[in-house]
Amino acid sequence: MKNVIVVLGPGQIGQAIARRVGVGKHVLLADNRAESAAAAAEVLSNAGFDVSVATVDVSSRDAVHALVEKAAGLGEVSGLVHAAGVSPSQAPPTTILAVDLYGTALVLEAFGNVIARGGSGVVIASQSSHRLPALTEEQNRALATTPVEELLALPFLQPDQVQDALHAYQLSKRGNSLRVMAEAVRWGKRGARINTISPGIIMTPLAKDELAGPRGAGYRAMIDGSVAKRAGTPDEVGSLAALLMGPDGGYITGSDFLIDGGVTAAYWYGDVAEALL
Repeated sequence: MKNVIVVLGPGQIGQAIARRVGVGKHVLLADNRAESAAAAAEVLSNAGFDVSVATVDVSSRDAVHALVEKAAGLGEVSGLVHAAGVSPSQAPPTTILAVDLYGTALVLEAFGNVIARGGSGVVIASQSSHRLPALTEEQNRALATTPVEELLALPFLQPDQVQDALHAYQLSKRGNSLRVMAEAVRWGKRGARINTISPGIIMTPLAKDELAGPRGAGYRAMIDGSVAKRAGTPDEVGSLAALLMGPDGGYITGSDFLIDGGVTAAYWYGDVAEALL
């Protein structure tokens, strides 16, 4: 039986991770746009990977369950890479919460029911959540453990409480890391592991669009004020994911890994926060 790696959101980061963890396995690439999945499949197939594609809307329970069934039909699901999502520049708060928060919780629940013993996964969160002020203990627990179908009904996620896209994004990504902590306990009962990666500004087509758009000045301030003084690359995220999903990461689960060139450090203890005002 084949080992199957499922990659939701096979953009530059998703592909970089797939290259490191998909060798000798079947890689199922899933995206909400069929043409995006097909383009990524062509690149990986030409590089020698065994690939198939699927279309999925992560905010749809039926669509996610159909993806799980397809993956399980291909073989033993030994890996999950969840890199799908929308940014603050791409969608309003309600859509961000539905895709980035609810969708991630749904994917973790659904694939946690089929992940193989010894399997592992990573969820792509964001450095942005590390700039969100501390939530209450009750809010943290609610984001981590509220049943998936009740998640968007939480009082502090309602439109009168979340009025801008960045706030929705930060809450969603904070929720991702908290949800992964809780799911790590459940996945562990199957002998599997799950972690989050919180990237900073990684040079992808989306990041280039952001740099050229209305939020570009803020992006440049984060890069200039960071410790590394540069943006990151998808391959650097891929290398971290390979550690977390591979045998060398066998003692790591339920954790969040910040890979941002020191942007968050400079936000709290340097000049980045000032530059973003």
